Amino acid sequence: MGFWHRVDRVLARLRPHRELLTMAVDAAVVAACWNITYLFRLGFERWISARPSYDGWVLLGIVLAYAAASRLLKVPQSMWRFSGFGEIQRLLLACVLAGSVSAAVVMGLGLTQVPRAVLALHPVVALMGLAVVRIVYRMTYEHARSRIAGRDGEVRRAIVLGAGEAARLLLAGLHQQGWVVLGLLDDDRSKLGARINGVPVLGPLSALPDQARRAGATHVVVAMPAATAVQRRRAFDLAAVTGLPVLTVPSADELRTGQSRVERLRDIEPDDLLGREPVVLDEAGIAQTLNGKCVLVTGAGGSIGSELCRQVARFGPARLVLYELSEFNLYSIEQELGEAFPGLELVRLIGDVKDLAHLRHTCATWRPQVVFHAAAYKHVPLMENLNAAAALRNNTLGTYHAALAAAEAGAERFVLISTDKAVNPTNVMGATKRAAEMVVSSLVAQHPGTRFMAVRFGNVLGSSGSVIPKFKEQIARGGPVTVTHPDIIRYFMTIPEAARLVLQAAAIGESGQVLVLDMGEPVKIVDLARDLIRLAGHTLEEIPIVFSGLRPGEKLFEELLADADDTLPTAVPQLRVARLAAGAHSAGRVDELLAWLAAAPVAGESQDDAAVRARLRAVVVEYASG
Repeated sequence: MGFWHRVDRVLARLRPHRELLTMAVDAAVVAACWNITYLFRLGFERWISARPSYDGWVLLGIVLAYAAASRLLKVPQSMWRFSGFGEIQRLLLACVLAGSVSAAVVMGLGLTQVPRAVLALHPVVALMGLAVVRIVYRMTYEHARSRIAGRDGEVRRAIVLGAGEAARLLLAGLHQQGWVVLGLLDDDRSKLGARINGVPVLGPLSALPDQARRAGATHVVVAMPAATAVQRRRAFDLAAVTGLPVLTVPSADELRTGQSRVERLRDIEPDDLLGREPVVLDEAGIAQTLNGKCVLVTGAGGSIGSELCRQVARFGPARLVLYELSEFNLYSIEQELGEAFPGLELVRLIGDVKDLAHLRHTCATWRPQVVFHAAAYKHVPLMENLNAAAALRNNTLGTYHAALAAAEAGAERFVLISTDKAVNPTNVMGATKRAAEMVVSSLVAQHPGTRFMAVRFGNVLGSSGSVIPKFKEQIARGGPVTVTHPDIIRYFMTIPEAARLVLQAAAIGESGQVLVLDMGEPVKIVDLARDLIRLAGHTLEEIPIVFSGLRPGEKLFEELLADADDTLPTAVPQLRVARLAAGAHSAGRVDELLAWLAAAPVAGESQDDAAVRARLRAVVVEYASG
C-alpha cells in the first residue's frame, strides 16, 4: 500500500507540469518510433549502417513537425488519466498532419536516401507509440487509485497546513482512510525539509497559493488545533485562495473534551472564521452558582437553550428541568443529555411560556434555584409580517410569566436571554425583546429575593434562523447565495460562547443589569458568504452572490448598547455590565401593556398587528417601526 501511495504522490507532483512533460515524452516517442520504423524496414543488419549521414537532421525536423502539429491540435492540454477515443482521434490527426508535411518536405528537398517506406510507416508507428504511453499511464493511475481507495474509489490528495503533533497523529489516520498526503506546510523554519511519517515539509504556509507546491492536491487540510484564532483564520484565508475544498481537524476544545479525535476531519464551521480568541470566563464562580442546584431552562430544545443545557450539565446541578414546547426538540436534547450525563436527573416537560398556570405549577413543584429563559421567537422577517401579536405574547408576556413564576417559587436567579436587536429596535422582534428586558427590570423592586438579569449578545453562528445554515444549504444546492445588502454588518459569536456568557451572567449579575460581550469588530455578511463559498471549493462564478434587498425591519448594522445606557466594568475580561436607563414611567407603561395582553389573551385588538405595534411604541419609546 505504501508503494502505491508513493506512485500516486509522484504522479500528482508531475501533474502541474503536464503540458511541458507531454511535449517532451511525445518527442521521445516520435524519435523512438522513427528508429523502430528503420528497424522494421531494413532489419537488424542494416537499420543503422544504411542510414544517410543527414538522417539526424531529418529526425530533428520530424520531431519539430510533430510538436507543432500537437500544439495546433491542443494535444498537450489533455489529461492522460482520462485518455479515451477522443484523445486517439487528436493523435491520429496530429500524426497524419505531421507525417504528410514531413514526407512532402523530405521529398521536396530531394533527400532520396531516406526510404519512402520509412516516411510512410512512421506516422502509423508513432500513433501506436503515442497511444501506448497514454494507455500505460492511465492503467498505472487507475491501479494506484484502486489500491489506495478501493474499487471505484476516488483518490483524495491533501496538502496539510501544520506540521506539529496534530499533523503527526492525523497522517496515520488519513492513510488508513485512503488519503494521499502530498506534503505539509508549516511556518517553523526548523521543520523545512523534514519528513513526518514519510511526508515532506515543503515550505511555509505562505507557499500554499503556489500551484507547484500543492501539485495534484484535491483538498487542503488545516491541522492547527493549538494555534490562536488569528493564526487559524490566516490559514483558512490562504487555503481559500486555492479554490480547493478545505477541511480541518477538531478544535482544541473539541479534542480536550473528547468530543472528537484529531483524525476525524470536518468541514469548516462558521465559528472557525471569527478570527478572535474565545472569551475566558470565571468557571469557578459559575460552578459555585450551579453545582448542586435545581436549574430550569425554558426553550430547552432550541439552538441556544440546548447548548445552555449542555453547559449547565457540566457544572453538576442536582436537577435540570427541561421546559420546551416542541416535542421533537425536547426528545432530542433529553436523549443527548441522558447519554452524555447519565448521572444527571432530568425533568422533561412539554410547556408553553404563555401558560402562566402551568409555569407556576412547574416552579412550585420543582423549586428551581436558577432559571434561564431562552424561549423566544427570534426570526425578524417572520415576526414582522402577520405575527407581531405572536411575538409580543411569546417574547414579552412569556418572559413576564417565566420571571413571575420563578420569583414566586423563590428562585435565586432569573436570567433573560436578550439580543442586540433590542437596542433602538426597528422591528417587532427587537421591540418585544426590549419590552421583555423592561418587564424583568420592573420585577426587581417587587421581588427583592430574586436577582433578575439579562444577557445581550449579537448573532449566534449556526443558531436556528441565522444566515449560516441558509448559506450552507444554498451552497450545497449550487447557489446562488442570497445576501440582503452589500453593506450589512453583524456582530457574531458562537453558540458555546453565547451559552457561557449566559452562565456568567447568572454568576456575577445583579438585579436590573444586562451583561454585554465585547464582540470585537463586526463582520460583513457578504464577506462571510464569500468565505463559505471559497472554503467549500467553489468560485464566485460557480456560486454567485445575489443581493435581495433589506427586509422589513432589518438594519444595516446592530448595536449592543443604546446611547443612554451606562456601562460598568466586571471582573471578567471582555465583559461589561449595562445598567439600563429607564424613564420615570417605564414601569407603569409595562404594567399597562401586560394588563392589555391579559385582558384579551386570544382575540380582538391584541391580535391586530397595527395595534400591537402601537402598544409597543408606547412602551418602548425608542422603537422606530415602519
